[in-house]
Amino acid sequence: MATQKLASLFFLQQIIHVLFILHLANADQGLKLGFYQKMCPDAEAITRKITHQHISRAPTLAAPLLRMHFHDCFIRLAPNCWQGCDGSVLLNSTKNNQAEKDAFANLSLRGYQVIDAVKSALENMCPGVVSCADILALVTRDAVSMIKGPFWEVPTGRRDGRESVASETRDLPPPFGNITLLKQKFAAKGLSVKDLVVLAGGHTIGTSHCSSFETRLYNFTGKGDTDPTLDPNYVVHLKRKCQPGDTTTLVDMDPGSFRTFDGDYYTLVAKRRGLFQSDAALLDDTETKSYVKLQANTYGSTFAKDFAESMVNMGKIGVLTGKAGEIRKHCAFVN
Repeated sequence: MATQKLASLFFLQQIIHVLFILHLANADQGLKLGFYQKMCPDAEAITRKITHQHISRAPTLAAPLLRMHFHDCFIRLAPNCWQGCDGSVLLNSTKNNQAEKDAFANLSLRGYQVIDAVKSALENMCPGVVSCADILALVTRDAVSMIKGPFWEVPTGRRDGRESVASETRDLPPPFGNITLLKQKFAAKGLSVKDLVVLAGGHTIGTSHCSSFETRLYNFTGKGDTDPTLDPNYVVHLKRKCQPGDTTTLVDMDPGSFRTFDGDYYTLVAKRRGLFQSDAALLDDTETKSYVKLQANTYGSTFAKDFAESMVNMGKIGVLTGKAGEIRKHCAFVN
């Protein structure tokens, strides 16, 4: 009897998994290039103009905006909750609910003012038409392209989700993740191993708090040791910057060019100088290691093109389209 119950449970889980994958395959059918061409023809031009105004004054905003889009898409997607890139990361907490933006993993996100500025301008021109989820996808693309990164066409038509729960940020790929966990996390979103190693290249811009990699420097296995996969000379360099318990110091993820989108990240990873365990993990898999070596040896020859393609793939995760969700009037609040 117990064996039959286990078999039935396994069969049910397989059915749910198949339905989930079918949903992922069909979720982006409501997206298309130029979705707003008739309803709000200047939407993308206005978005780009306002984004340029902000990034030209503060280019370091590009990295947290990219991370914001990534975190938006990777949350709330599970077999019983088919939402991904729905703008939920933009919602404020309420008296009875702590939202994603206030979860520990998202406390360092910045750039909400850029999203709000674009939304305000578009609401004045085309009220109730352009979603916050689409604005985040477009602003991210424009911000990256403005710091010498690639430009990609963003399929639009996303609608906004109505829920945002802080505890669901646990689904984000952690900076201490090994390659097995990372591959599982990406596969669960319908993304490939190539998408994983390409999107990791987003670490070519931005900074990190010491607390995100402190264990690698001071207590890797609980015995006061360092991570043996990290270049010893780099360990010395990082220890000068980060003392044990340091929660405020910021360190460049791509020293020397953390404000410029380029392929240097892969050169660092190949030299065992990736800041996070998840960076080092890319050398523990044949496919990801091969990609790292290719970009390191060819000065990122295909990285820009690959990144553009993977960002389009990521931007389709669990989108709400058609009559699902809503078009928020203000990105921080449900209607």
